[in-house]
Amino acid sequence: MEKLRSMLRRNVSRSLFDARWIMAPFYFGLVVALLLLLFVFLRQLLNYVLRIADMGPADAVLMALSLIDLSLVANLMLIVTLAGYENFVTRIDSGGERRPQWMGMVDFAAMKSKLMGSIIAISAIALLRIFMKIEEGSRIDPEMLRWMAGIHGMLLLSALVLAVTERLARHRLLPPQEPPANVPPPTMPPPA
Repeated sequence: MEKLRSMLRRNVSRSLFDARWIMAPFYFGLVVALLLLLFVFLRQLLNYVLRIADMGPADAVLMALSLIDLSLVANLMLIVTLAGYENFVTRIDSGGERRPQWMGMVDFAAMKSKLMGSIIAISAIALLRIFMKIEEGSRIDPEMLRWMAGIHGMLLLSALVLAVTERLARHRLLPPQEPPANVPPPTMPPPA
C-alpha cells in the first residue's frame, strides 16, 4: 500500500511539474503578436515617410512618440515572452548566439518591475501626445484628460507600492548580517 501511495504521489508531482509546458503556446502566441506589431510599426513608419514633406515640428515629434510607443510595447512583449518562458517553462538554449545580459537573471519580481516601468512609459507618452495636441490648439475632452492623468497617477502609485513590497520581501528573505569584525560598534555622542 505504501509503495502504491509513493508511486501515486510521484506521478501526481511529475504531472504537475510537466504542466508548465501548457504555458509554451502562450509564449509562442506572444511571438506571433510581436510579428503583427512589427507589421503595424512598419506600416506606420511607411505612412510617416510618405508624409514627411508635409510634417511640421509638432507632427514630427508626434510621429517619433508614436513609433517609440510601439517599440516600448514590443520590448514589453519580448521581456514577458523570454523571461516568462525561462522562469516558468524551461531555460532557452540559444546555441552559440550571445544571450542578452539580462536573460536568465530576470526573476518574477524584476519582470513585474520592468512591466510596470514600460506600462508607465507608454502611459506617459500617451499623455504627452495629448498635451502636444492641446498646445497645437486641438480641442481635447477635459473628462478624458482627467481620466488619463488619473490612470497614469494610479500606475505610478502601483509601481511605488510594488517596489516597496518587493524591497520589504527581499529584506525579509536576507539573513541578518553581522558587522565586520574590524569595525567598532557605533558610539553615542556624549550628552551636551
